[in-house]
Amino acid sequence: MNTKDFNLSDQDNTYHTLKEYRGKWVVLYFYPKDDTPGCTIEACKFRDSLAELQQKGVVILGVSKDSVVSHKKFAEKYHLNFPLLSDGSKETIRAYDAQGVLGTKRITYLIDPKGEIHKVYKNVNPTIHAAEILRDLP
Repeated sequence: MNTKDFNLSDQDNTYHTLKEYRGKWVVLYFYPKDDTPGCTIEACKFRDSLAELQQKGVVILGVSKDSVVSHKKFAEKYHLNFPLLSDGSKETIRAYDAQGVLGTKRITYLIDPKGEIHKVYKNVNPTIHAAEILRDLP
């Protein structure tokens, strides 16, 4: 599977494209819903690991179908320090095979600095996922 570019707004109404992150590692993670138990654990683990990830040239981008307003509340409540992208149309969610029967699947793509998929995480355990990515980075 090849990466697909997107143009999605984050919790601060700033638009992000995959292209703008060329030259960096990108953790593009899809999650079901803001402020639910598993999604909160996953987001907070990324928040707590961000400095270490940034030292390795990594950018974190969370994606769900929730609105910009929902993302803003979620980010403020848990002091999230990375963009949460709103994909209300689910176009990007579908492009990355993250659309499940009951909603968005918890799936992550580790994208290398050339913009190619380095690794796909299909059965994400929110508690250890950030550490797993840190371990898998070169």
